[in-house]
Amino acid sequence: MEGRLKEKIALITGAARGIGEATARLFHQEGATVIITDILEQQGRALATELGERAFFCPLNVKHEGEWKLVSEKITLEFGGLHVLVNNAGITGFLETTGPHDVEEVDYISWKEVMDVNLNGTMLGCKYGIRWMKRKGGGSIINISSRSGLVGIPGAAAYAASKAAIRNHTKSVALHCAEKGYRIRCNSIHPAAILTPMWDAMLGEGEMRESVIRSVEQGIPLGKFGSPKDVAYAALYLASEESAYITGIELNVDGGILAGAEARPDREA
Repeated sequence: MEGRLKEKIALITGAARGIGEATARLFHQEGATVIITDILEQQGRALATELGERAFFCPLNVKHEGEWKLVSEKITLEFGGLHVLVNNAGITGFLETTGPHDVEEVDYISWKEVMDVNLNGTMLGCKYGIRWMKRKGGGSIINISSRSGLVGIPGAAAYAASKAAIRNHTKSVALHCAEKGYRIRCNSIHPAAILTPMWDAMLGEGEMRESVIRSVEQGIPLGKFGSPKDVAYAALYLASEESAYITGIELNVDGGILAGAEARPDREA
């Protein structure tokens, strides 16, 4: 099915690589005008250039409202609003801060940085996304949360807490827009075990990387890591008119992990 987002204008945060990049590519393939935003300017501009017509890059650090305001001016002047927003930008904090991140020794500055990017960045995206979509008579906001927003992660306390807050804020936005009659839907996606650059700090390199990957995959019911495109297809569904009656949900893209299959009995027992 080609053209599922034909004539739609979509903005994706953190779109220079990983899930954001895969989503930008898929949305563009499906006919959308794609606005790629990221702090990785070189990679973001290269992606926009590669995609060509209907692809644009805007630098954006999602934790700064001033930068959202600048992007908002561009969106309003050049596109007259927005139909789809994917709040994808996020960090674990393992590479971006000094840590530690466990619940007992957590470093406050590191905690705050993760919250500023993940939670506050998503909040600001929703705030401005609603304004842009009202101009178009409706739209779809898609917030990228995580499996970590549904279960505890003691060694990544800030990341887990931020993703849990994104899950709940999504529902608040969904209900607010419904109550106001804005025709704006808001849903969250919860990826797990998706092989992106975010995993690099945990996987290591060389033989160790392959060993860790095999170990992780043993705990995934479908037996393998997912790809960024698996999440992009979930976002495409929520962005399209096919999900017109869906708001406030959480869509798991996790190979079955959250089904609880790790508690299964030994098949030979």
